[in-house]
Amino acid sequence: MQQRILILDGAMGTMIQKHKFEEEDYRGERFKDWHVLIKGNNDLLSLTQPEVIRQIHREYLEAGADIIETNTFNATTISMEDYDMASLSREINVESARLARAVCDEFTAKDPSKPRYVAGVLGPTSKTCSISPDVNDPGYRNVSFDQLVAAYIESTEALIEGGAHLILIETIFDTLNAKAAAYGVEEAFERTGITLPVMISGTITDASGRTLSGQTTEAFYNSIRHIKPISIGLNCALGPDLLRAYVEELSRVCETYTSVHPNAGLPNEFGEYDLEAPEMAKEIIDWGKEGFINIVGGCCGTTPEHIRAFVKGLEQVAPRTLPELEVRMRLAGLEACNLN
Repeated sequence: MQQRILILDGAMGTMIQKHKFEEEDYRGERFKDWHVLIKGNNDLLSLTQPEVIRQIHREYLEAGADIIETNTFNATTISMEDYDMASLSREINVESARLARAVCDEFTAKDPSKPRYVAGVLGPTSKTCSISPDVNDPGYRNVSFDQLVAAYIESTEALIEGGAHLILIETIFDTLNAKAAAYGVEEAFERTGITLPVMISGTITDASGRTLSGQTTEAFYNSIRHIKPISIGLNCALGPDLLRAYVEELSRVCETYTSVHPNAGLPNEFGEYDLEAPEMAKEIIDWGKEGFINIVGGCCGTTPEHIRAFVKGLEQVAPRTLPELEVRMRLAGLEACNLN
């Protein structure tokens, strides 16, 4: 990252949707008699359609990605409960990491001068630790901090077992979920005796410039900086045009490397993303030239074509240099509070 901007892959879900899988495709032979509907459980495809997942990874690596993400965004026990598949969480994480690692190793062997890395993905789960899902009971929570920690420990241990090179805690809309994830990751490192680099990526949910739990970009950064990840970034929810101001802000306040993987614009009335690769790459290249980014990729709606355009446009662009910030007490509620 000191030498060049690293390229993250694009959207897994977008590529899976191109296959137009039906219920029986998700089930495969192993789960043909499963007692609930499982269409949409994309992480399960690592078990039932492994060649499709392998090919998606391959397409992103061929496009020039340095880092590919495991197909585990919803593979925690908590999210898998939606399909009564919590017991499969560990297996899905292990196999997803193995699939990605095998393809990465294949590409690294072809060109050792461009090593490829597997980011073991920990998604935000389908629950939030800071906000009540019941408008009539603001104090109610449908998940506890300890439950989140336990889920993240299991997933992290499995991703390590499967061969992930680093851990990516991503699409964080609730900072307390991120803290539970980070705590779980550190616990997994202790239990396994293996420590990997950690990336953390939050989500600015709308034009308010805040996460779902109400924090500004700088407040989010202040809340998690003590974890000392290798990078802190933003992803999802917004396209590059709307995300730009927050990427610039993060670049200014962040003492470590920055990452960003935005959506291909906002979804249209059909839930599809219309921002084409050349148009999106134009914004991404400008971020690079302005010195905002160290790692960049794509989220919802992005494809290998987008990644290929990023790679080409950023080839001669220098990575962001880390700023030297004065020592201050950096606190956060919903806003940042920096004290001399």
